[in-house]
Amino acid sequence: MAIDDLLDEHEQSERVRTWLRQNGAGILGGVVLALALIGGWQWWQKQQLGKLAEANSRYEAVSRSLQSKDLDEAAKEVAALEGGKAGIYADLAALELAKAQVEAGKYDDAIKTLRGLKVEGEFKTLIDQRIARLLVETGKPEEALSLLGDAEDSAGLEIRGDALVAQDKREQARDLYKQSLGKLDVAAPQRRLLEIKLMDVGGSVADPAAENI
Repeated sequence: MAIDDLLDEHEQSERVRTWLRQNGAGILGGVVLALALIGGWQWWQKQQLGKLAEANSRYEAVSRSLQSKDLDEAAKEVAALEGGKAGIYADLAALELAKAQVEAGKYDDAIKTLRGLKVEGEFKTLIDQRIARLLVETGKPEEALSLLGDAEDSAGLEIRGDALVAQDKREQARDLYKQSLGKLDVAAPQRRLLEIKLMDVGGSVADPAAENI
């Protein structure tokens, strides 16, 4: 190996050492940051898995309580699920609890349970409609109408009609039932019940207006 080559290698080594002295702290910091991010991600995953496992356990506890007809205990478990931000588990448990409360005739409790759901979009529309039906059942048609607002879908129109019937506003209810029927598919299973409601308030199913309004 020529002396010039040795000098070149020595010079290159010095350049590498100098570069490391100048940038070593940055490299080390980057490595430490990367390791911290990896560790943080693994910790977050473990936390999420732990929360899901806990939510699943509480959901099963709700199911057991409902099977044993212990609605108070089920309500406590649902509240714990909601507090833990358990997502779909909390929603499903609340819906099951509300169903059991309705079957037990505890309509006010069911309304409270449903109102506790934090939902959006079409799901919120369905929940609001269920609450409105229960409000009509419990003699609060004004609240039902306020909750539904100017709902124009078939179910919303029907429930608004039910609320008006409860207020003895049969003519207005008839108009809403007609509109609801016009938006309902001819093969829909709930169509027959809606036709009966329409006839009960003096409407005629045979009237073409009932099908097309």
